[in-house]
Amino acid sequence: MPRVSANGNQKSKINVDYSVVKKAAGVLRAVNHPLRQSMIRLLDEAGSMTVTELYNRLNLEQSVASQHLAILRKANVVKTSRDGKFIYYSVNEKRLNDLGQLVNEIIAS
Repeated sequence: MPRVSANGNQKSKINVDYSVVKKAAGVLRAVNHPLRQSMIRLLDEAGSMTVTELYNRLNLEQSVASQHLAILRKANVVKTSRDGKFIYYSVNEKRLNDLGQLVNEIIAS
């Protein structure tokens, strides 16, 4: 609970930017889904894949694969590159490694 000084101003020992916490929670929600984890594993193994390759490998409807890839893209967990008419998806390794390190630090404390 915030402390109130003699002049009425609130002082707090807590230094948390809750908008950043909300964004971090969104990234964690994005990777905490079994299907999206399968997509991340496949992309990591293959290096890069098109949405067609992903939905064929996972036996999904194209729309389902696209929706889940959009969530991963929004969380910056996957990257895209274009080659002609094809869009290739790949894992953002730095983002996932940073996320894993952060989670390990939180769990350890």
